[in-house]
Amino acid sequence: MSNTNDLNKRTLTLERVFNAPIKLVWEAWTQPDHIAKWWGPKGMEVSIVEHSFKVGGAWKFAMVMPDGKEFITEGIYSEIVPEKKIISSADFKPMTEGVEIQAHFEGLGDKTKFVFKVVHETEEYCKQQEEMGFYNGWGSVFENLNEFLNAKVAES
Repeated sequence: MSNTNDLNKRTLTLERVFNAPIKLVWEAWTQPDHIAKWWGPKGMEVSIVEHSFKVGGAWKFAMVMPDGKEFITEGIYSEIVPEKKIISSADFKPMTEGVEIQAHFEGLGDKTKFVFKVVHETEEYCKQQEEMGFYNGWGSVFENLNEFLNAKVAES
C-alpha cells in the first residue's frame, strides 16, 4: 500500500494559544479590515481584493513586496463552522498552489487554541513546502496575528 495518500504525511501543522477570546480570533480571520492588518509577512502591505466569506465564496488578497511586485493569495471556502473551523483551497502564487488550508479554533475561557493545517496533494510536495520555510513563514504570520490580537485585547 502506498503512503502517498497518508493524510498525516501530506499535512503541515502549526498550533498556537492566543491570549484572546475565540470571538476576537474568529473576527480576525473573517473580517477583511482585520485580515489586512495581520496577513502576510511583517511590514508587507496587504489589500483585500475579494472576500466572500461563505461556502463556495472566493477570497483573494494582494501583498506588495519590497520590489513593488504583487504577491497574490487566493482560494475558495469549502467549509465554515462559526468559531470552530474554516477550510479553503489556497494558491500562494507562484510558490504554493493547489493546497487546502484549515484553521481550527477552540475557546479556552479568555484564550483560544488555534490549529492551522496545510494539506498538500503529495508527500513530496509537502516535504518541498516544509523545506521552503513553511514553519518560519507561517510562524511569522501568526506572530503578526498574535500582535494584532494583543493590541485589540488591550483596547477593550
